[in-house]
Order: sequence, then C-alpha cells, then structure tokens
Amino acid sequence: MNEQNNGTRKRGRPRSIRKENGASTVQALDRGLLILEALARVNGATLSELALQAGMPPSTAHRVLATLQNHGFVEFDENTQEWMIGVGAFRVGSSYLVRTNLVDAARDTMRKLMQETGETANLGIMDGTHVVFVSQVETHNPIRAFFRPGTRSEMHASGIGKALLANMERKDVEKTLRKTGLRRFTPNTLTSADALFRDLETSRKRGWALDNEERYSGMRCVAAPIYNAFGETIAGISVSGPAVRFSDEVILSTGPIVRKAAERITEMIGGKLRGAVAGKDIA
Repeated sequence: MNEQNNGTRKRGRPRSIRKENGASTVQALDRGLLILEALARVNGATLSELALQAGMPPSTAHRVLATLQNHGFVEFDENTQEWMIGVGAFRVGSSYLVRTNLVDAARDTMRKLMQETGETANLGIMDGTHVVFVSQVETHNPIRAFFRPGTRSEMHASGIGKALLANMERKDVEKTLRKTGLRRFTPNTLTSADALFRDLETSRKRGWALDNEERYSGMRCVAAPIYNAFGETIAGISVSGPAVRFSDEVILSTGPIVRKAAERITEMIGGKLRGAVAGKDIA
C-alpha cells in the first residue's frame, strides 16, 4: 500500500501475478493433478466440494475441470451436477498397469525363448503409430540385435509392428499409415499398401509376422501378438538376429515357437486369444 501511495510501483502486472505467470505451465499441471487426486478419492463431487478439497477458488477449479473434460480425463453428470473421473484417466492409468504387469509376466518366457532359439528376445508395445521396445533378453552370440528400452520403430517395418497391425481392423491400419506413410529403410521394406496388406493377411493367418530385413539390412525378426482380456492386441514378442543365422528354414521353425511364447504371456496376463486360427500353422 505504501508503494502505491508514494508512486514507486511501476506499471504492469502485480508482482504476485508476474511471479505466478513465470511458472504458469507447472502450476496449471499441479492444479489439474490436485483435481484428479481429489476425484480419485470419491465417486463424484460438486464443483464447490472439489474446489475446497483442492484448495483453490471455484472459478479456477472450473477452468481446470473444463480443460480435463476436453481431454476425457473427467466427466460431468448433468443430473447430479457432480464431476467424476473420465475414461481418459482410466486409459492412462491402465496403460501403466498393463505395461508393468506385462514386463514382469513376460520376463521368464523371454529368457526361455532366447535359450530355445539362441536369438535375442524382444517385447514391444504400441505407442500411437509406432512400436516402443520395453524389454529385451540378449543372446550370448557375439553378433546380435540390440534395442534399448524406449526405442521406437515404425510399425510397417517392424516384426512386432506387423504382428500388431495384422490383428487390427483394416480401417485402423489405413488410418495409421496415413499418418506415418510407408517409409523405405532398406530394399526389402514394404512401401506398397497392397504388398503390406498381403503380408499382414499371411501374418494374421499363421499367427506370427516376419521382418525380412525390412528395417535393417542383414537383420531378420519373427514376432507374434499378445492379447488382453478383450482379445485386443496390446503388445508383441519377437526374436531377432542376423540373416546369416535366420535362414528360411529356421524362420519357419521359429515362427510357431514365438507364437506359443506369445500365447503363454497372453494366458499369464489373463488375456484371450482371438480367432479360430490360434494355435494352427499354415504353410
């Protein structure tokens, strides 16, 4: 007040607002998380109740809720005038649960798969339009494939990616391809939509997919899908190694082994195998 009276305050925003604006992004995120935590403790709450629990003015709480609602993280019931957790928050939380349970459940099977095939075993999940590798058990062979956890790969040029695409609706595959295109990595990369869909149909029928030096020249990979309780593909397991050790004969014998490993992991996480061809091979 003294500053205002003696005219020493400069024009512009008040100090408190300027300071708040410097960390506005973090503060907004903090407020959103406070609202979500408050909603997680109850089945539903009114605006005033949430504002009180989160320690913020109702007007601020309403702006935060409106933003969260736009992203599906909260929902509003017109009849009860209450806010509640939305499906968006469920997807985020359940994806973490699936990932952690999946990695733990798959680890022993991946070790056995590496020992049985002599090649590196990989575990990957779908992240939007890409595959992300989340776990790996390396072979003891001096020449081997290596994917650091967190490595992303285009789906059309990945064994796990094609195993996932093969079990998606065609319209969903086309939607993914419109976003990513069919980028060429090697002379073997499938850059034609027709060729890719023929390959995916073969992969779906036999239960495993092949990356035939399509991402890296000299490297082949055999992969199979892992399903959740709704029969939806959520991940894939693969073995990969140099083409000199992965002849066509080895590929044909390895495919069913990888598929069975994927089926074991599916069962361990309470998943449901899809389709009448599960457990069958085609020539």
